Amino acid sequence: MKADLLCRRVFTALREGRLEADPVVELACELLDWGHYGSAVREVVERVPAGLAAGELAGLAARLLDEAAFEPGFDLVPERLDVLREALRVVARDLAAGGIEGEPRLELVEEFGPAMPRILLADGRWIAGGPELCGPVGDDLTCAVATMADVVQCGLMEQTWQVWPVCAEHPRLGAHAVVRSGEAVWWCVGGVGHVVGAVGELGARRRSGRR
Repeated sequence: MKADLLCRRVFTALREGRLEADPVVELACELLDWGHYGSAVREVVERVPAGLAAGELAGLAARLLDEAAFEPGFDLVPERLDVLREALRVVARDLAAGGIEGEPRLELVEEFGPAMPRILLADGRWIAGGPELCGPVGDDLTCAVATMADVVQCGLMEQTWQVWPVCAEHPRLGAHAVVRSGEAVWWCVGGVGHVVGAVGELGARRRSGRR
């Protein structure tokens, strides 16, 4: 689709600091042809972007990409994949504490569309990741760790029909990954709710509890 190609072109130029007015105008006109009448589209069409200062043009281009609902893939923002892989390494420490041995891997799998991340456990089992692990979640490690923990937890529970991880104080309840006070933690809703431990530190917590 031409609009997607133009979005990729504008995004790449914006990211690399070499944005010019022509592709921005072309993208706005293409979106207009498809019935998009957002404020950024109208502003580009009505103004003369070639005469804008670089900062103003960049801001207008960013708004245009937002209106197009453009989400760059890992080919355009590869550092997001690095963040997700680091997040999986953190979550893997809790897998080991739960008796799941081996180092899981994050793989990009292309099926019916853009390549999506999926998790391959050491025993050969796949855990679906997909859209949950795409986009801005890879911009922040804390958010990525919590999201990765949630994806791994849901995937394992679907396969085993067993709750993981379990709160030691409320053994009938499973903990859920959330971000609290800037940290990814396992949260139990038992009682008034409490932190079971930081994601990635369940093994250390259990060893500490045994001493």
